[in-house]
Amino acid sequence: MLRLFRVCVYTLLFFISFSEAVISCLNEDGQPVDWFIIYKLPIYKMEVKGSGVDYMYLDPSVVDFQMSKHTVNSSKGALGRTLTQLYSRYTSNGSVYMVYNDAPPELKYPSNYGHTKGVLMFDHSQGFWLTHSVPHFPPFPERNYSYPSTGKYYGQTLLCITYNYAQFPQISWQLAYLNPRMYNCSVPMAFRPDFAVMAQICDGKTPAIKNRRSLQKLKSVRGQTFFSFAKSHNYVDDIYTGWVAQALGTDLLVESWLHQAHRLPSNCSLPRHVMNIDRVRLPGPQMFRSYEDHSKWCVSYAFKDQWACLGDLNRDSGQAGRAGGLICSQSSVIYKAFRQAMAGYKHC
Repeated sequence: MLRLFRVCVYTLLFFISFSEAVISCLNEDGQPVDWFIIYKLPIYKMEVKGSGVDYMYLDPSVVDFQMSKHTVNSSKGALGRTLTQLYSRYTSNGSVYMVYNDAPPELKYPSNYGHTKGVLMFDHSQGFWLTHSVPHFPPFPERNYSYPSTGKYYGQTLLCITYNYAQFPQISWQLAYLNPRMYNCSVPMAFRPDFAVMAQICDGKTPAIKNRRSLQKLKSVRGQTFFSFAKSHNYVDDIYTGWVAQALGTDLLVESWLHQAHRLPSNCSLPRHVMNIDRVRLPGPQMFRSYEDHSKWCVSYAFKDQWACLGDLNRDSGQAGRAGGLICSQSSVIYKAFRQAMAGYKHC
């Protein structure tokens, strides 16, 4: 009888623990983490062929990028573990989620949406906002976690940040400027009074915005400051040159997909300059050219400034008129990892 009682108690505690598990970015061991960054390696690195699913991992506890023991198409790594929260809870009315991508899986992708990709999920306590550069990702919640074969060829970056509930109304407004191609979402009635803008986007409507761009200061759940730059399609300019470098007061080194015919050259016409990175080097060593890398990030040229940003837009004339954004911080861990990844750049 005592044994049966203990089994019942342990079972009850298990279900209570599971139901109260916080929504968060999760690290490589499945533990909650303030933020993490994944740098998925391209399949070709200076003519050397790889798997296309290996990745480097970074979070506040890691000194520099380290090669993951997992692959990006596995549900056992940080990305798979984090998104499994979506796939296991998407039918619940106790949380909000939104999945968006200008190149969604299984659907056509008209260009009138912002050039932006991401996933967010939160409950009344906290949640995560994952921004990334991977087309056709992630799958619809009904499909369970997987990684697209189309995402193997080029390098990709993914940034996950954990926020308290109070930060998500600000994020909701940023989404209005980003004009995301939302392809799956849920904003239950209990959340709609606080998230009218997000509910509009989820319902397929276009929220009205007052300005051409928006800058919001965000705090992660553990107090790290991040700045969200979001521009609408009405702000027709290169986000790096025209806005971010000037707003941060620093010259920027920018890594973006320089594969297009309309790529923009390095620009020194304004007080703060923007220069294109042409080679990336990660620990290992892992070396590849910019056109082998679909990620979008930038770092301050001056070490003293320590700005690092990850985002949505390439330095391409065709994307100057697209909505999109960047998330920036002065985290010394993030800055050092990405500044060291810059292996060469084009002067103006």
